[in-house]
Amino acid sequence: MNENNEELKKSEEVENGTEGIKISSDVIAIIAGVAVSEVPGVFGMNGGFAGGISEVLKGKKNLAKGIKVSSENNNTKIDVNIVVEYGVRIPDVAYEIQNRVKTAVENMTGLKVEEVNVHVQGVNTESLTSEENDTNQEENQN
Repeated sequence: MNENNEELKKSEEVENGTEGIKISSDVIAIIAGVAVSEVPGVFGMNGGFAGGISEVLKGKKNLAKGIKVSSENNNTKIDVNIVVEYGVRIPDVAYEIQNRVKTAVENMTGLKVEEVNVHVQGVNTESLTSEENDTNQEENQN
């Protein structure tokens, strides 16, 4: 059973152009996650139900949540699943994510990023709802 785990881990590693260096796809996902989290207008990453449960149980934020990395022949494709803030221009946010992720991954790993696909999974309206509640409370007090 240990051999199967080792084989799985090896298949998830990406070989860099420099001989003997292998970079795990988890590392690439974390680099991309940090780059995405710095983009204004991104409310969060959407990793699905299982990702949310593991985050709650571990009690820490998973920077690779919502990111899928696939690599072939030193070319990398990255899929990013995000939730945006209400009111932002989605094409601008997506373009900024593509640029930042491509630059960060290429600079830190030396791999060629062929594609960065941005999938908008939702829009955060919680801040809008809380602002409306604040306005309604102010009006009720007057």
